[in-house]
Amino acid sequence: MASVLDSEPGSELFASYEADFKLVQADISQKLEQIAELAGEPKKAAVRAAQRAVEEADEIISQMRIEVQNIPTNIRSKFSPRVRNYDHDLDKSKQSLKRAAAEADRQNIYGGKGPQGQDSVYEQRQQLLSGTERLERSSQRLQNSQRLAAETENIGAGILGDLYGQRSTLLHARENLLEGEGYVNKSVQTLRGMARRMATNRMITIAIITVLVLLIIAVIFNKFR
Repeated sequence: MASVLDSEPGSELFASYEADFKLVQADISQKLEQIAELAGEPKKAAVRAAQRAVEEADEIISQMRIEVQNIPTNIRSKFSPRVRNYDHDLDKSKQSLKRAAAEADRQNIYGGKGPQGQDSVYEQRQQLLSGTERLERSSQRLQNSQRLAAETENIGAGILGDLYGQRSTLLHARENLLEGEGYVNKSVQTLRGMARRMATNRMITIAIITVLVLLIIAVIFNKFR
């Protein structure tokens, strides 16, 4: 089975379904080869087992179609054609199975049926094997889903941790910004006070110069009077 770690980020579950489909498709091909070598009731039992495998493959493809919609848009175009190809391959298997089923029916009509007791045991054995295989594959898909869920949970926890750290950094930066803003306000107030004192000193200086000029003019006027 292909490792989900080798897939594109965001498509791990699709890769898991894809691996399951390939296993089921290989099982269908093997069953179709076996059907060609059987006759009578064993052939019909093998056909029914193959039909169950086809139903399982159909279910997996349906899950793959759903999962494609959850894949990031920028890589989704890589996966849709693969689903169509798998669907096409499964259609071929369905056609082959349909022909095998028709052949089994013709053999029954023309007396190709084996001993009843042996046929019944064979059919039960085939059903048991098929059910066991499907159960194992379903369990494997469930384990893969649980593993991916755990990985996703770990990733989510890591993201939450990063977000918490970023939040602490932003709060600290905000505190520094408020503290800096306080310093700026104090500096502005200090500059304004200095500007007021400079304006006052300038007015006092102008007043002193004016008085001195007036005194000089008065002295000169008294001297030449």
